[in-house]
Amino acid sequence: MITALILAGGRGERMQHELPKQFIEVSGKPVLAYTLESFQKHPMIDAIEVVSLEGWKETVWEYREQYGITKLKWITGGGTTTQESIRNGVFYLAGKLKEDDIVVIHDGIRPLVEEFVLSDVIEVCLHHGNAITSMPYNEQIFLVGDKEGTSEGYIPREKIRRVSTPQAYRFDLLLSKYQEAFARKVGICGSAYANTMMADLGVTLYFAQGSDRNIKLTTPTDLELFKVYIRMFRRKDADETI
Repeated sequence: MITALILAGGRGERMQHELPKQFIEVSGKPVLAYTLESFQKHPMIDAIEVVSLEGWKETVWEYREQYGITKLKWITGGGTTTQESIRNGVFYLAGKLKEDDIVVIHDGIRPLVEEFVLSDVIEVCLHHGNAITSMPYNEQIFLVGDKEGTSEGYIPREKIRRVSTPQAYRFDLLLSKYQEAFARKVGICGSAYANTMMADLGVTLYFAQGSDRNIKLTTPTDLELFKVYIRMFRRKDADETI
């Protein structure tokens, strides 16, 4: 069984909007609904769990009926940090999933996840027990020197990857490592995420394909870019039906 764990527990102050960013409507549809539809349509996804901002669970359940998200099985509450939200979602699945089931973690505010990205992260995880979506880094990275305004070297870009979600893990690995991390208070602070926590706990991670379209909606500029993508896709669909 392959379950998607969709994070929708943030408030999104940087978006400067009266609504949490995952619930902002774009072209008549909330951002989170676009994300859920991508997982609903993917043939390898069996079930969906949403970790929701408190006070919005009923709204998410309404999306199930309104947008035909029939794979949505569970909704649980988020935490005060991203890691607490992921932990809540993982712990909620205990007793519902088998050890060798796969959990795909994804940010609800990444609504443009493509089918090939989801397919590859699942396939890599099936072979190795985990997978993280990644892309090459195309800029040069220099290290700051001791003297102000100087550099003491650089990191070859062939040696680095930029990673995002979706990420996939065997459920037994995910559950045991979240139990360990919160017991030891390792890999759970600041901007920590499932992948950085796994690295902190000594787990070797495997790269899967990513996509530049898989943008994270954090600022008003990101939202405007998403609107451009939606208009482009609708124009393409209209042209194909002519």
